[in-house]
Amino acid sequence: MKPDTTDLVIREAERTDVPAIVALFAADGVGGHGDSADPAALPDYFAAFDRIAASPADRLFVAERDGAVVGTFQTTLTPMMTGRGRLVMTVEGVQTRADRRGLGIGAAMMRHAVALARETGAGLVQLSSNARRTEAHRFYERLGFEKSHVAFKMKL
Repeated sequence: MKPDTTDLVIREAERTDVPAIVALFAADGVGGHGDSADPAALPDYFAAFDRIAASPADRLFVAERDGAVVGTFQTTLTPMMTGRGRLVMTVEGVQTRADRRGLGIGAAMMRHAVALARETGAGLVQLSSNARRTEAHRFYERLGFEKSHVAFKMKL
């Protein structure tokens, strides 16, 4: 049986959503991003939200059910020289609240991102996922994403 997401609302995040978004990331033991729900860290997250909100290429979304934030993701549009100048949408920070996984929320968020990419004329949607997240990899593959590259990072 397909999960029912008829009552799920996916919308652009508002500044008041920041603590709930941060709580999603802070509860993630696999991500390794060092996120913290400590109120002393909130100014950093609000500054990040303000930068995202000011950027014409970036958008931050939340998935909401029964008035509670149950998921989030961010999109970035990048015009590329490769691919004959195609526009690429990168989806990052995909997170569903742990107690709400398996209910179709992540799939609904990704469908929303792909639809947005199509609307904006992007020719490619890409994302990265922690190598340890094998369940997430199967999830993305079920949605039609293909493993194609190896990612490298350098913390500064």
